[in-house]
Amino acid sequence: MLLRELRQEDWKSIHTYASKEEVSRYQSWGPNTEEDTQDYVQHLVHEVRQAEPRKYVWAILRESDEELIGVAELKILDEYHQTGEVAYILHPDEWGQGIGTEVAKRLIQEGFETFDLHRIQATCHPENKGSIRVLEKCGMQMEGRLRGHLKMKEGRRDSFLFSVLNDE
Repeated sequence: MLLRELRQEDWKSIHTYASKEEVSRYQSWGPNTEEDTQDYVQHLVHEVRQAEPRKYVWAILRESDEELIGVAELKILDEYHQTGEVAYILHPDEWGQGIGTEVAKRLIQEGFETFDLHRIQATCHPENKGSIRVLEKCGMQMEGRLRGHLKMKEGRRDSFLFSVLNDE
């Protein structure tokens, strides 16, 4: 698994999974139209290029052929309190191969080593068993349930909140 800076032209590869119902099942977006995906990538690329970015976004590439298979994000939530958040999404063809865990571990390491964070968190849908396993394998502990955390098409949804500290 390789990481590189996200580019606007990545939207086509991202759309191959962002347009799938199974990928957006636990998300507040999707399945995406081509325009939705283009707008999403444009927003991320613009946000990262700001003078003082607080969000870092990478394309996840399959090592064997450098094909884009997902997106990884590290967001600095609070510099003073040294708190960050990680997120990732993968093409469903790559699920269950340990790539999500590898990506999450890299993001956590980056947060602690490069940005001197003390606490890194992540959220996931309470029914997303795959993501729960990934977060647990990364040493994250479930802190609790965020009630009504995200606005979905069908109403509000809860999220589980996980975190890890730099001395754990």
